[in-house]
Amino acid sequence: DGTVLSAHQVDALSGTLTALLAEAQRNGNGNGGNGATPAPSLTANGAGSDGASSRDLAESDEEDEEFDLEAEDVSEDEEPQDWQDDGDELDGDVQLGEAPDDPNADRRFCFEHATGAGKTVAALGFVEASRTGGVLILTHRRNLVDQFNGELRDRGYRDRISAPLLGSKDAANGPVTVETYQWFVRNAGKISDAYTIVICDEAHTALGEKTSAAIRGWSGPIFIGMTATGALIARHVTDLFPTQTSRFDLAQAARRGVIAPLRCIRIPPGPGVRTIAKVPLRRGEVDTEFDQEMLAELLDQTPFNMAIADLYKTRFNNVPGVVYAAGVRHAYNVAKAFQDMGMKAKGVSGETPKRQLARILADYESGKIDVLVNAQLLAEGWNSPRATICMHLAPTASKRIYQQRVGRVTRRHPGKEAGIVVDFVHPATKHDDPVVTLHSLLDRDVYRGGAIVVGPVRRGRGRRVRVERRVLPVTPDPERRAQVFERELWRIAVEHLDYGEQHVWAALAGARVAPNGWRRAKAMLHFDRGGELKRRFLLTAVQRNRNSQLRLRALQEIAASRDAEAFDTAIDIMAGWPRDERREGVKIMLQALAERRIGRRDQANAWIWRMAEYTREVHEEYAVQRWPETKRLLGLLVNSSGAAHARNARRLVHAARKEDRRLSAALLAAALAHTPEAEEALRGARTRMARKPAALARELLRNFPKGRRGKSRRKRKTTSAAGAAGAPDEAVVATAAQNGDEQSAPTDDDVVEIDVEVPVDDEEDDDFDTEAGRDDDDDDDEDDDRDADEDEDDQEDGEDEEDDDVDSAADEDDEPHDAEAAA
Repeated sequence: DGTVLSAHQVDALSGTLTALLAEAQRNGNGNGGNGATPAPSLTANGAGSDGASSRDLAESDEEDEEFDLEAEDVSEDEEPQDWQDDGDELDGDVQLGEAPDDPNADRRFCFEHATGAGKTVAALGFVEASRTGGVLILTHRRNLVDQFNGELRDRGYRDRISAPLLGSKDAANGPVTVETYQWFVRNAGKISDAYTIVICDEAHTALGEKTSAAIRGWSGPIFIGMTATGALIARHVTDLFPTQTSRFDLAQAARRGVIAPLRCIRIPPGPGVRTIAKVPLRRGEVDTEFDQEMLAELLDQTPFNMAIADLYKTRFNNVPGVVYAAGVRHAYNVAKAFQDMGMKAKGVSGETPKRQLARILADYESGKIDVLVNAQLLAEGWNSPRATICMHLAPTASKRIYQQRVGRVTRRHPGKEAGIVVDFVHPATKHDDPVVTLHSLLDRDVYRGGAIVVGPVRRGRGRRVRVERRVLPVTPDPERRAQVFERELWRIAVEHLDYGEQHVWAALAGARVAPNGWRRAKAMLHFDRGGELKRRFLLTAVQRNRNSQLRLRALQEIAASRDAEAFDTAIDIMAGWPRDERREGVKIMLQALAERRIGRRDQANAWIWRMAEYTREVHEEYAVQRWPETKRLLGLLVNSSGAAHARNARRLVHAARKEDRRLSAALLAAALAHTPEAEEALRGARTRMARKPAALARELLRNFPKGRRGKSRRKRKTTSAAGAAGAPDEAVVATAAQNGDEQSAPTDDDVVEIDVEVPVDDEEDDDFDTEAGRDDDDDDDEDDDRDADEDEDDQEDGEDEEDDDVDSAADEDDEPHDAEAAA
């Protein structure tokens, strides 16, 4: 009729015809003869080697006339059994293709094409190729018989359509007959030899015991099976049709643009639906499925039905779709809920009269109906290019059934950008879950809500759903999941991962976060109420991140969190840092201990002296400059051993008791003992001094050199002020300094020479700041209060007047306004 075949249809036809020619040559004389195939013939019993009679294979005539498309392919006397109950018997059934008594296996072929890829057109190609021999087309539904006959008439084969030929009847014009598998089984052994080719539509439905026995028993014609789900069932189609001539699956068809692309949305089910794990699996004749009665009882709840209707209206209002429910009653109840929401919906089932069903389907095509709710009626044998939404309200454990459902929305249509599949599962559901999803069907590694799962991406062309930014790994393979973590680390929806994988993500993020991604990484852990993931993230950043500024930033956040366990771990990690970075880290942690209470007092005491050990050279430098005798005492302690080492330790402790708190803390921090007796003497002195951990931390902080950033900032302010007012002479500077004018008076060494008289012997080095350890030199009020407290502590400890003058001189050297506040 002039139809242009697609490449995959040509592959199916040419591959099958090539296999037929090769088989014909093998059955010839072996010397390049005519290669004619044997004439079709039927055995008397027609039932195969098992000896079953045609009466045993026959079923009631009523089945042939029924239009109950929701019925399973299993008859009433073949009730599906539990997987465990008949496992031994099923193992034997799976080996159908390897049975030794199957002499006609080489005359049975098959090809696999996705739903919507044009299997019907390919079947008509075989009709065209066999112009003299008869063609028998078998299908599993009565409505498909009418559909095939309509296709034959539309494409110019009206004259070849024939009624079933039985016995010795024949026709010279290559008759074409379309019938059901039920008819084929009932008439096995009586079908005319005029049929040289038998086309088995939906070949997976022919794998039942009776149908497959009838096919094996007819040795005359060539059998060609067509299916879209050959590899998705327990019994593979190749068990009955061993030679596969072409394969064009769903993914290939979508990528080539033969069918519409597919998007997927996963919606977590409600609390009642989560109990689906208690629904047992039943093993049918072809594949495995949930117990339908229990599933319907579980899902058919009015609140749940109303929630589904509200969901559809909110997200897909006026978008045509198909909803698959759990049973006939559930389908009608869901349809009523949709109607109550004001949507144009209709429920259909096998109980719907044939004429009424045809009218409903016609209304759907014309737009009078937007949603069709059914159980399994519309999974096969019905095609509507208008259908866009496929909602699996009733989950399925059968990949075959799932793909048949999805096939209803894969046909292309004007204005249809992609088919949308809705799975009611948790977003992180893996492929090894019993419930089949689109990602498990296509074996995809990553789920991203609303994104194209298979098919070309066409941006800005009628997209009907919002695409989420976050992704989730859904493959059960550990190696592939690890690759997803590596590739999509900053797009993973961490809140949906398992608890263990959440910790894995936090560790990876802490090690790899960059400065510009710090806030985003923390925002991705917004759901962490207990703080365990944030702790893991920060500790890993402290330990493994390559950026030193980020390590210090993570240390600051650990200190601010007041988490004693994380605080202790961070201090241990700092021991392996470079010296300069370790000093900055110790300053951060000492500042935290000085400002807030973290952990118990004994813990704080241990942390302070551990960090003092990390920065021993800083405290030793200060103590030596402050009190020259320190160098001699520390030298004696280091260069002695045995009892002399313990005596020198006690001598240093006794000397430290006579000094003020700051110098005493510096002496004890600089001391290093290497015998138990000396260590005990130092530990006792340190413990007595750490009765107030916050005060001790402040004293040790004062020993660190002040940061240059603060100096340069003050100098820049002074320079700008000086430039605005002109260069002042010395008299103006002295007057401004006496009046406490920050804006006009410089804060360099000149101020000390003019305002403060410092004794030459006790003058401290300008590199030591009594207010060191503060993060911001502009926090005047807090620092002034702290200075007043420290001065009172020094007086209580008996600090001499000379040291007070030195400290106040250093204070005035750094911040002239502190002197005003103290006055």
